[in-house]
Amino acid sequence: MEENKETELREEVKEKISKKEMKKSAKLEEELKKVRQEADEWKNKYYMAYADTQNTKKLLEKEHSEIIKYRAAGFVENLMPALDSFHCALQIKVDDPKMKNFLVGFEYIYKNLLSVLENEGVTKLEPELHAKFDASYMHALDSEESDLEPNLVLKVLSAGYKLKDRVIKPAMVIVSRKKEEKKENEAQEEVKNDNNSSNGN
Repeated sequence: MEENKETELREEVKEKISKKEMKKSAKLEEELKKVRQEADEWKNKYYMAYADTQNTKKLLEKEHSEIIKYRAAGFVENLMPALDSFHCALQIKVDDPKMKNFLVGFEYIYKNLLSVLENEGVTKLEPELHAKFDASYMHALDSEESDLEPNLVLKVLSAGYKLKDRVIKPAMVIVSRKKEEKKENEAQEEVKNDNNSSNGN
């Protein structure tokens, strides 16, 4: 009998201990789950921060390379009026030998300037006559009636310039436009006809 009681007591104690351990185990499992969730959250935040850092780094590298690539842009833009003046001066045809010598000197300086600019990645944009108008590197200042098809280059007023792949100054051109029908002459003839018919009455 006593043995039975002792066995029952042992079983009760075991049961209580196992319940406590189960509660502890469940509590530990819950805490472990929370810790794992927090670890996953921090892991995601780390990856997001890392990705942001990498994107910022790439953006800064791109901006830096753009700055290096186009560092001469401001200088070239400031030089444009002088280049245009040289271009215009070299278009003048003269007979005076002294003036011809001046023009030879101007041409020499102009070519040297262009050579220096070419070394910096500057390209001169000078459209050919009767070439199709291209708004990506030309600016049409005016249009003139012509027998040619519309939007062809009739005159180049000043050359354009490009730094690497960026247009610094478009070429200034005059383009062709379709000849308008002589509406004014027709209108004048109608007025004459009306005057003649009224005079005849």
